[in-house]
Amino acid sequence: MADIRNTFVGIKSPNPFWLASAPPTDKAYNVERAFKAGWGGVVWKTLGEEGPPVVNVNGPRYGAIWGADRRLLGLNNIELITDRDLYKNLTEIKQVKKNWPDRAMIVSIMVPCEEESWKAILPLVEATEADGIELNFGCPHGMSERGMGAAVGQVPEYIEMVVRWCKQYSRMPVITKLTPNIADIRKPARAAKHGGTDAVSLINTINSITSVNLDTFSPEPSIDGRGSHGGYCGPAVKPIALSMVSEIARDPDTYGLPISGIGGVTTWRDAAEFLALGAGNVQVCTAAMTYGFKIVEEMISGLSNWMDSKGHRTLDDFAGRAVRNVTDWQYLNLNYISKARIDQDLCIKCGRCHIACEDTSHQAIMKEKDGRRHFEVMDDECVGCNLCVNVCPVDDCITMETLPVGAIDERTGRIVNGQYANWTTHPNNPARKEVIEPAE
Repeated sequence: MADIRNTFVGIKSPNPFWLASAPPTDKAYNVERAFKAGWGGVVWKTLGEEGPPVVNVNGPRYGAIWGADRRLLGLNNIELITDRDLYKNLTEIKQVKKNWPDRAMIVSIMVPCEEESWKAILPLVEATEADGIELNFGCPHGMSERGMGAAVGQVPEYIEMVVRWCKQYSRMPVITKLTPNIADIRKPARAAKHGGTDAVSLINTINSITSVNLDTFSPEPSIDGRGSHGGYCGPAVKPIALSMVSEIARDPDTYGLPISGIGGVTTWRDAAEFLALGAGNVQVCTAAMTYGFKIVEEMISGLSNWMDSKGHRTLDDFAGRAVRNVTDWQYLNLNYISKARIDQDLCIKCGRCHIACEDTSHQAIMKEKDGRRHFEVMDDECVGCNLCVNVCPVDDCITMETLPVGAIDERTGRIVNGQYANWTTHPNNPARKEVIEPAE
């Protein structure tokens, strides 16, 4: 059996699945239920400084995007950090950690960007005997307007400054949570590393408005006829999260910095992809809020079964394996050629491949042969874009076939030789040092 035990910045947990800082981790009742279900760790919902409590809206807090089958694809929230008493949270954290010593307990923190505020809260959290802290530099709504959350995460100098304070005033490992609402994710990651962070976590939610009510003309969710921008999460943000994780994993300035991957993790496969792209573990929120805590059982069994099938004994066997295969576009092999192939036995003659190619691509799929409705790829027009694969409603009906080395592409007349034609050494990935021979 595969061993999926996880160690992240020295914090041990029985599996790499943590619950992210969010409503599911707001109180002991929820976290106890999560641990009973099998979650390896939690990041307790963000705590603020001592003083008047945060006031959340008493109305709709979520907007949603659904697929055609009503499956939840994305969730927008306008909820703020915990509105529960600071000391009540701290007491519960201490008790839950005592009850579950083998589970990771991370505490998310967000206080004003002032040294005294951080200096005051850190010993309170440390007294709970939690395993670490996560600095919430990502929340894009409500708190950011108060100079916290994403307002800090968008300024690398602030990130470095606050991380230094946390390392100075606390013994706990520091995980810096980054906002995706920024042009270049590498800059805040570099700042966090320069400040001494033990790890980064990403992505936090994306600034968004999911919909507008066309009767009231109010953004959803609507509070007394008005709405606000919120934070977007769920399966729809996974591609953005994977890209940003990979950028940090392959950046020479942050190479080796531990990453906790967040953003749309719904299945074991999603988790495996994050781990392969350089994450050390994953955090989950929307999937738990959609399906309940027991979804972790499928994640655990799915990841274990896949690892067994591939011969991976531990998570380290495949962690980061995909990073070396991420590069900039200019370094892709332009002599690699593939063509679409349609399995006539599986084809249901719906014509979606033809019309997509005819109207929006390269007019490479015929729709008639010998007077019959028939869809077939014309190699001399096909550029291998694979749009037809993605619009076809039948699994494996259309596949991509790589032309063999030495073949001639009928469309361009180029010889396919399988070599990298335009570079000799990888310019931006310290994990990939080998030399690739240029094409002749």
